[in-house]
Amino acid sequence: MGEKIGVIGAGSWGTTLANLLAKKGLDVTLWAYEQELVAEMRGHRVNAVFLPDIALSPRLAFTNSLEEAVAGKELILLASPSQVMRGVLRQLAPILRPGVTLVNASKGIELDTLMTIDQVCAELLPAEIARRFAVLSGPSFAREVAQEMPTAVVAAAADPAVAAHVQRVFATPYFRVYTNSDVVGVEIGGSLKNVIAVAAGISDGLGLGHNTRAALITRGLAEMTRLGVAMGADPATFAGLAGMGDLVLTCTGDLSRNRTVGMKLGQGMRLAEILGEMRMVAEGVKTAESAWRLAARLGVEMPITEKVHQVLYEDKPARQAVLELMTRDPKAERG
Repeated sequence: MGEKIGVIGAGSWGTTLANLLAKKGLDVTLWAYEQELVAEMRGHRVNAVFLPDIALSPRLAFTNSLEEAVAGKELILLASPSQVMRGVLRQLAPILRPGVTLVNASKGIELDTLMTIDQVCAELLPAEIARRFAVLSGPSFAREVAQEMPTAVVAAAADPAVAAHVQRVFATPYFRVYTNSDVVGVEIGGSLKNVIAVAAGISDGLGLGHNTRAALITRGLAEMTRLGVAMGADPATFAGLAGMGDLVLTCTGDLSRNRTVGMKLGQGMRLAEILGEMRMVAEGVKTAESAWRLAARLGVEMPITEKVHQVLYEDKPARQAVLELMTRDPKAERG
């Protein structure tokens, strides 16, 4: 298999996946917006900003030209932050070759339109390319994948042949890829888990213990499922890697940027101060806004998401938000 691949976005995840593919022997070009980052990666074979101390394959090429990144490529991996993806796709639309496979590895819901990335692709790209869209998601910290720690993810596409193709391209002895046909469910799971991770981090920052975190994870999964089903997803998807698996990882792992944001909020820091200290994007901050608005549009009850939104954007004290969640009207667990 000599597939040529372009990776759009040189954050920690884009760099990790580009390196994984290059180490398989594939021809991979990694695009970064920042010219200085491209120069550093070319000169030192390391992404010191987003993936320090990980040696990059000699087969990996670097560019800050989108035209060069996609020229002659059979598969394009999208790994830019979700809130800038529309701008990137507008630039890609006229230069993508017919028949290319497009794989999204970014997680989020667009703030202005409340669209998932597959919906944005369907709007902006030619139908023949949008039909070959897949999403790659699941419990996967970039650094652990870069260190070749065993990881399992899911490739979802409406066309089973596309999902199977993505599975073959990305699979390695340490990176196991399952297939799924539920694109919307996988995208919603990957997006919403970041919001619940902010909530779990707030709980940890307040020192509320393991019981509270377990409750947030479990009820957060219920919220994710409700929103996904309202959008046409299969509820079983949320019991899998892109739902429960990614949720547990992001809510408990020390490498989780979204949990870290929540912890600092719980410890009393202001959001602007927290984000000012971070170079990498915590997708859950913007997704809390878009998910809250999307839930209101669809009439879906999402109390944890609502409280995270209030803490992030309405200056609600974190401890007060937890108290309000605990004193809501009694309800049945299911129904």
